[in-house]
Amino acid sequence: MKKALTKSAALGMASLLCALSLAGCGGAPAPKPADTAKPGEAAKPADGAKPADGAKPAEGAKIAGDFEIQYFVGGYGDAWWKEVIGEFQKKYPDLKIKQSAGSQINDQMKPRWIQGNPPDVVYIDGAGSNEAQMVKDDQLMDISDWVKTAKNVDGDKLTDQLIAPPQDFNGKNFTIPLVFGSWGTFYDEALFEKNGWTVPTDWDSFLATSEKIKASGINPYIHTGKYPYYIVGGLVNSGFVSENGDNPQILKDQEAAKEKAFKNDAVAKTLQKLVDMRDKGYFDNASFGINHTDSQMLFLQRKDAMLPNGLWLENEMKKDVPADFKFGFVPSVMQKPGGKSIAIPYTSNIAIAKKAKNPEAAKAFVQFIFTKKTATRWAELTGAIMNVKADLEASSASGVVKTAMKYFNSSNTIVAPVFKLNADLEQAESDATIALLQKKITPDEWMDRMEKAAAKVRGSK
Repeated sequence: MKKALTKSAALGMASLLCALSLAGCGGAPAPKPADTAKPGEAAKPADGAKPADGAKPAEGAKIAGDFEIQYFVGGYGDAWWKEVIGEFQKKYPDLKIKQSAGSQINDQMKPRWIQGNPPDVVYIDGAGSNEAQMVKDDQLMDISDWVKTAKNVDGDKLTDQLIAPPQDFNGKNFTIPLVFGSWGTFYDEALFEKNGWTVPTDWDSFLATSEKIKASGINPYIHTGKYPYYIVGGLVNSGFVSENGDNPQILKDQEAAKEKAFKNDAVAKTLQKLVDMRDKGYFDNASFGINHTDSQMLFLQRKDAMLPNGLWLENEMKKDVPADFKFGFVPSVMQKPGGKSIAIPYTSNIAIAKKAKNPEAAKAFVQFIFTKKTATRWAELTGAIMNVKADLEASSASGVVKTAMKYFNSSNTIVAPVFKLNADLEQAESDATIALLQKKITPDEWMDRMEKAAAKVRGSK
């Protein structure tokens, strides 16, 4: 599960916190009908005969015909999708909606994208997906003008409802963040309380707690070697920011593949901390050959005390969580004593295909889903945060989500901007990180590898 904005996500989060103060890959409650669309309500068609006026669909435009939605099913499940698509179908009964979904949907649909026969709407998430690559390949619709004035079905300006704004690609918009979440380190509160372990608040306390955990016969930390972006997102990136004087610009420089962005003191110090964890034996050696669900199962079985992950974790593993297990979450552990926590956010985006066969229905669907009501249902059904300013305090949202919100509320937390590495650069970072953890390369060699990969990306632009 994963998730580059040129604007700071911290600004978007500040808007969310303001809204909350005025109003904020665990078993979810049984789905209940959303009341976004009322029975008998006149349909509000999406963009019609006047493309320049995205906020006000042309009178008489009919939302009908075939309409296909592609969405990845991972840690968030598919309950929200089925519910909201069902409500959208009620609002537009003349549509024939096809859902192309599943855990392998990105690979399954790739030939159709290449052949120019894509679905109308795509939720970009999971292994095998990369919005930057899709933009580069000219697969997504330019929604720059439309999204500026588009309104949701409640009559609210769509962009005013967002925590993080539409992603900027050289001044143009092709995607809208649907999910806004945070990476971090998870632990079992019950296990920590039972053993009297201190929840890490900085690097020193992390090392001290890890020593106690190791002495008890439990592995302090596990990650998923098959998908190294988990440990990069959940542990390493926050270290880069912390060692860069709490300045998250380092992540945006890496995203832009700038020279020296991967070879500097902040990166070197962070990698040394990773090496220290490795050499102290804090990592479960099983990490290297397993996928994310395998590592998560070992964590739930209390063979491992902590792991890096995203806020979807609780929902993804809800069928396997022991009755006495209680999820705990900290956004970062690599900061110095007294230093601020670093939240590394991620977004998963939704987009309209450039070659969509039913663009009117596609725009209507986007306008339908970005509301406070659907955002609340997302939180309740997925245990995560949708990219809409909504008050979740009265909801049945996951305790982990509310814990994350407390960090987001705190002046002692820095929320980094959302960023996304080029697909080739991301793969290079994953490969280099695993090689470092397996003692195949040194931190200097890690940095050299990444500088070469970044230079190659710059040369291809």
